[in-house]
Amino acid sequence: MRTDIPADRHGSFARAVKSLVVPRPIAWISSRSAAGVDNLAPHSFFTVASSTPTIVQFVSVGEKDSLRNIRQTGEFVVNFASAELFEQINATGTDYPPEVSEFDAVGLTREPSLTVGVPRVAESPAAIECRLHAEPMPIGDCFLVFGAVTHVAVDGTALDGRGPLVQALQPIARLGRDEWGELGRIRSIRRVPYREAEPEADLP
Repeated sequence: MRTDIPADRHGSFARAVKSLVVPRPIAWISSRSAAGVDNLAPHSFFTVASSTPTIVQFVSVGEKDSLRNIRQTGEFVVNFASAELFEQINATGTDYPPEVSEFDAVGLTREPSLTVGVPRVAESPAAIECRLHAEPMPIGDCFLVFGAVTHVAVDGTALDGRGPLVQALQPIARLGRDEWGELGRIRSIRRVPYREAEPEADLP
């Protein structure tokens, strides 16, 4: 039997929804302020917004350093959040002041990007370089940020002839509360075209 969760001013709905919309991929966003300070922070409301052109989107919950920097420079990088970097990813979520770079605070290495001025995380196995596609969209207490993808770089050990290998990348995801998740069982299934799904007698 289900239990109803009442709305309250302390955010019961939001807490419940974040525990139900799982697993959530993490956009580990590197950005640079107009003053030249490199920022790095995880954002767990992240997905693809468009295939052609290729655009990714993430949500800034509140007006944080990532959002302010991206507005100032129009650039950012989504660094792949892998399981082996779990503790560093979590540590970059600390509310460091704007003049402190998480790269330095956490001990991560900057790597030059190819198409944007924002550095990538050298320890991350993949990076998606982006330019701001449109003015961030305010939604409630959040801001939706769209990034037009300008370059993708993936570690050669995590690639085959068809593209990136999720087993090699080992993504980590946010769950509810303080919980995180890693890859479990991976299942493959072919999508069946309509003509194959229909009984043979109904085909012209």
